[in-house]
Amino acid sequence: MKFAICNEVFQGWTWDAACQFAAQSGYDGIELAPFTLTPDIRTLSAEDRVDVRASAAKYGIEIMGLHWLLVSPPGLSLTTADPAVRRETASYLRSLVELCSDLGGRVMTLGSPKQRRVEEGETVETTRERFLEGVRPALDGAYELGIVICLEPLPPPESNFLFTLAEARSLIESLNHPAAKTNFDIKSACWENRPLPELFLEFAPHIAHFHANDTNLRGPGFGDTDYRPILKGLHQAGYEGYISVEPFDYSPDPQTVAVKSLEYLKSCI
Repeated sequence: MKFAICNEVFQGWTWDAACQFAAQSGYDGIELAPFTLTPDIRTLSAEDRVDVRASAAKYGIEIMGLHWLLVSPPGLSLTTADPAVRRETASYLRSLVELCSDLGGRVMTLGSPKQRRVEEGETVETTRERFLEGVRPALDGAYELGIVICLEPLPPPESNFLFTLAEARSLIESLNHPAAKTNFDIKSACWENRPLPELFLEFAPHIAHFHANDTNLRGPGFGDTDYRPILKGLHQAGYEGYISVEPFDYSPDPQTVAVKSLEYLKSCI
């Protein structure tokens, strides 16, 4: 199994320093949140992108993909009633595909709950159609570049659309696109109130990425979730993607989170 860590864990660190520490801690990859580089990735020149990729390569670590895709620039939405905003968001998502390819990534995780909401007065059905329409151009570009886009289930109150893996599968089936996948996030999957290994095995054919955290929003091993049966389920399903550490509470500090999370995960194999 390959392990990555999400770079926003290293708040206030330079990109180079985050890559260096992740590599020294034993990670194989790093998962990049684009907003940590710049508010608008379209401002990153070809030379900037080469430098970002080179920083990771210098330490023998892979930029395995992108997440937190639509946090910035402000005002993006795949599901708003405003067609101009939807077009701009779809275009930006397509630009993110190009960035992912330029950096050598192969997986993009589309969470961004505030940018895919059921707006007041709108229906879930309308939201669903707008969401599907918005992601299709990016999926076409992703397929051409060997990238998959994971439609990420997120529970309430964080999200009010696309809560479960079953809903993600339904969207994937409607898209009928080889680049459309989903990811398995522990804190989100726990909300479904089913045994996690069973849940993973059921949806494994559609899962292309894995976020490791806990329901207390800390890293794996910092809460009550037992990863041993979960990782056994991944092995049984033949999962070959990354296990990426994605906490939301970085206490006591990024260094401890990074080192102890990886130690715990490896101890569970």
